[in-house]
Amino acid sequence: MSALSAAAKQGLGDPVLAELVMIRASQLNHCAFCLDMHLRVARKNGESEDRIQLLNAWEEAEDRYSERERAALALTEAVTVLTDGFVPDEVYDTAAKHFSEAELAHLIGLITVINGWNRLMVSRRVPPGGYQP
Repeated sequence: MSALSAAAKQGLGDPVLAELVMIRASQLNHCAFCLDMHLRVARKNGESEDRIQLLNAWEEAEDRYSERERAALALTEAVTVLTDGFVPDEVYDTAAKHFSEAELAHLIGLITVINGWNRLMVSRRVPPGGYQP
């Protein structure tokens, strides 16, 4: 999982966006360990407190996130919360407009691996605060 995560981040080529995606999935999955870790990394990568604080309401904070970021966040939510079935075509098509085929594959890989990490850490009841860069 570590290797997949590293490859997906590298292939996406945007460390700030990668952290936003991982934070958003971790919010949806209620993974305190992963939230703590990725919030720290996002801040280290220069992400603003304003954008971090509004991430949970990114759809309403339109002016804070680019169209590309919004497409990635919508895809993150669709892949993370599969309660209505498959990822809607509209969400996938929007993401495909903003990412090359390779970037989209890396983005989906990143979303998939953070969901795996969230499930692993939540089920093991790993508390926040243990991440050491």
